[in-house]
Amino acid sequence: MAKNINTHLFCYDDHRGFTEDVRKQFTDSTRYTVMSFHTREEFIDHLQEEKEHNFCKIAILGAHDTREQFEMIDRLTMEIKRIDQRIGLILLGPADKMEEIKKTVKFNIDAYIPKNANSILRIHNTVKNLISEHSIGIFRKRRNFSLYILLTFFLLSVLLILIAYFKLPGYF
Repeated sequence: MAKNINTHLFCYDDHRGFTEDVRKQFTDSTRYTVMSFHTREEFIDHLQEEKEHNFCKIAILGAHDTREQFEMIDRLTMEIKRIDQRIGLILLGPADKMEEIKKTVKFNIDAYIPKNANSILRIHNTVKNLISEHSIGIFRKRRNFSLYILLTFFLLSVLLILIAYFKLPGYF
């Protein structure tokens, strides 16, 4: 855990309502890269370009009051997960419509956050949580690889001891 993981935050904010607050919250350029998109096409194109990279990626989607917007966000989340399964999704919506949003957009969302005075802090906490999950996944892969090497060495040692026992019984 010695090195910092660079986290890329992709904000889909078609009404330019929360992106500047997110930029102010995540100012450390060595740890966070905040990118804002105002059209769906730009957003999807950029995600397809970043598909092959292994850094932590989080998309923050802003939803508004209309039912059509919720359905469009649902289709967008499906498309984002089709592009990259590992990307984290945060949905930011109006507080009074949050239950309707949860019913419409059921799958693929890591956090539903209502827009209010605490929303930026909640986004920050959710981003930290998703970064931790990403790091745990990386360290789990490293641990498993190390375990496989250890088991291979152990089995090879046992095999060499058995061969030596049968070939050179005088030493045992």
